[in-house]
Amino acid sequence: MAGEARNSGKSKQRTVIPQEMAGRLQPQARELEEAVLGALMLEKDAYSMVGELLKPECFYEKAHEIIYAAIVDLAISQRPVDMLTVIEQLKKRGELELAGGHFYISQLTSKVASSAHIEYHARIIAQKYMARELITFTAMVQGKAFDETIDVDDLMQEAEGKLFEISQRNVKKDATQINPVIKDAMALLNKAATQTEGLSGLRSGFHGLDKITAGWQNSDLIIIAARPAMGKTAFVLSMAKNMAIHYNTPVALFSLEMSNVQLVNRLIVNVAEIAGEKIKNGQLEAHEWIQLDYRLKDLYDAPIYVDDTASLSVFELRTKARRLVREHGVKCLIIDYLQLMNASGMTFGSREQEVSMISRSLKGLAKELDIPIIALSQLNRGVESRQGIEGKRPQLADLRESGAIEQDADMVCFIHRPEYYKITEDEKGNSLFGIAEIIIAKHRNGATGDVRLRFKSEFAKFMNIDDIPVREHTSGMNNSDPLPPISPTGVDFLRREYENETPF
Repeated sequence: MAGEARNSGKSKQRTVIPQEMAGRLQPQARELEEAVLGALMLEKDAYSMVGELLKPECFYEKAHEIIYAAIVDLAISQRPVDMLTVIEQLKKRGELELAGGHFYISQLTSKVASSAHIEYHARIIAQKYMARELITFTAMVQGKAFDETIDVDDLMQEAEGKLFEISQRNVKKDATQINPVIKDAMALLNKAATQTEGLSGLRSGFHGLDKITAGWQNSDLIIIAARPAMGKTAFVLSMAKNMAIHYNTPVALFSLEMSNVQLVNRLIVNVAEIAGEKIKNGQLEAHEWIQLDYRLKDLYDAPIYVDDTASLSVFELRTKARRLVREHGVKCLIIDYLQLMNASGMTFGSREQEVSMISRSLKGLAKELDIPIIALSQLNRGVESRQGIEGKRPQLADLRESGAIEQDADMVCFIHRPEYYKITEDEKGNSLFGIAEIIIAKHRNGATGDVRLRFKSEFAKFMNIDDIPVREHTSGMNNSDPLPPISPTGVDFLRREYENETPF
């Protein structure tokens, strides 16, 4: 039947055709279908030319769909494909009469002389099938749009999911001859050679991390995972600030947990190095107002784009990300965090399957846009039950809800703060107060290892080990000590100090 969703062995559902489409012939190419089937039964290697292009449901005629399904069975089991073997396979499937019988199948082989143009014909058949799929899709959307009991937002989510599903089923990419790929690889090599640090990707601003990763690489999916209270959001905010302010790299941050204002407040705390509680209640000392004023100017006009869409779907993300890259030249996407995303409009047997779909989609999006995508992820409670210094260190098995996250990611990093678990010294007796470890547990294209950073919890800020906080820089006092009231002379000193300050 025209417009049916044909899946061999599955029940068919009648397509609802819009009134304005009634009486119009569905896109089809019956003669080309006959020519392709005939060529498949005549030429030994014909199936290898069309196997990736065509599925049984691509054929409009039901008999042709059944015949092609039998040919696929033979090809998969590496048996010869010809008129006799196809007839025999149809008998085994109990579908010979549905396919038109011996006479019809023998006629197909007589309607084509060779397989010379089989690939071109197959592409036309695939395009006709895609056109029918889109007609079915638009009919579904139109029918539900008239139903006043259906929420429009839910319908949009479903429509986007179905359209994405259609596009994914029909996307095919041909192999590329190696010469242009060598050219691209050499361009990256030359770019890295011009950098004194040998970085070929985007700088995070954390020198030890950049040294191991060579910068965040385009098309990579990077997972940054940790238990709650380890500072995942603080880490990516510190990194986004470094990238945007120090290296002028446009960054987009999708926050599914915080509002835009909450996110920017944390950025202000990070940049100004003023306690978050004071930023929240506005009770700042005179010198802190000056500190805020001079530090905040760095945030103005910074190429940081924030989006606080709650329950963001992977399909919404694709649309938003494409626009950000096209209109604002965004070079890196950060998602906080992966487990709060959904794949609305698609049906899954479990949450694990949905998370797997989300992680695959994020990897696909990174490749499509050719930018790094950094997604935060939760860890399960396995860390809490383990004992000892090493036991508290996160492992790949601790990734929550889906092993597919590990498989799809090009890099998996963990944030570990031993101090949180009352571990204050390492095995060599070194102090671990204010120390955070970035553990690179998986690196598809490079080395793994650990990087130590300083973590200022009062400012929700990660820093390089050798970075000097603002208050130490301006007052020479320890951050834990309260600053004394400031005199007008001191205000003038701070003003001159900040005006001449160079970013770390």
